Amino acid sequence: MTGRRRRRPDPEDLSPSEAVERYLRRRRSDATKESIEGWSYRLKLFVEWCESVGIETVGQLRRYDIDEFYEYRSADVKAVTLEGEMWTLRVFAEFLEDIGAVDDGLAESVRIPDIDPADRSSDTKLSADAARSLLSYYRQSDSDYGTRQHALLELLWFTGARQGSIRGLDVRDAHLDGSPYVMFRHRPDTGTPLKNKLEGERPVALPEPAGDVLRTYIAEYRYDTRDDHGRQPLIASTQGRPTSDTVRVWCYLATLPCTHNYCPHEKDIAACQWTERNHASKCPSSRAPHHIRTGTITWLLNIGWPPQDVAERVNATRKTIEQHYDKASPEQRRERLRERMEDRRRSLVDNLDFDTDD
Repeated sequence: MTGRRRRRPDPEDLSPSEAVERYLRRRRSDATKESIEGWSYRLKLFVEWCESVGIETVGQLRRYDIDEFYEYRSADVKAVTLEGEMWTLRVFAEFLEDIGAVDDGLAESVRIPDIDPADRSSDTKLSADAARSLLSYYRQSDSDYGTRQHALLELLWFTGARQGSIRGLDVRDAHLDGSPYVMFRHRPDTGTPLKNKLEGERPVALPEPAGDVLRTYIAEYRYDTRDDHGRQPLIASTQGRPTSDTVRVWCYLATLPCTHNYCPHEKDIAACQWTERNHASKCPSSRAPHHIRTGTITWLLNIGWPPQDVAERVNATRKTIEQHYDKASPEQRRERLRERMEDRRRSLVDNLDFDTDD
């Protein structure tokens, strides 16, 4: 005689932490590791709040609780942070509805703050003038030409790629014979996924001077190392493929203004801690990879690249480009509109007027 089967728990009896774990397991097949980590952190805050107010199961959640959590978080974080947290909570609530753990309509009760689109991203970027000065210095320097910092800056500026995409490049992805370009590939099985997965795979052409820099870097400065999967990272450390944090530090160091010019912050450069590896991020003028990506996108738009072409080059949607990355000044925007008007004038305006001779 077989023993009696133990009844499975009802979905509404899941604790908030158990429900979050179940939700994240479901999402791992269609999301990147970075996305999962971000959602995990945001939902951890919700779980901790539930525990603090005595909510032991998700079946106890009511619309009023969701509003209480909104009020609790809105007192501590900026609206743009709150927006991201509430979107994550809404999608989680939709999952709970799908599995029958909460009443229908709970997800709709998750309030999303209505904020100005301009507030959704920072205005911090590497300006085109700063990039031009930095690259001019590196390209003319006897000691720094072709170094790892120089190669990293050339790649970040002229591809506009995400930090993870640059980190994932191998030596074999740098095609430097003839017209230079790099090929971004999605390799999740060996630790370097692209944010948009296979849709993020693309070749990105480089100007010839940038190609020359990469040739010098590979021949003279690149550490001949492999990562844990036997791959040869293009931007390499002594140990192989650098971590994301390491790439960020290298970027801060590469963009210090005192590298090529005087200190704009009136510091004694010889004694300034900001020039040290562990403190470079504290310099108000140093920039992270994301800031360079933002600067590149703004620059491409300002020099006349169509938004759709920019979006394809940097692997983003046109809407994302215009909402989150385009940091042009009002004067630059007006100039763009004037140039577009002139472009239309050449091809269309001559046929726009009425033919009054008829």
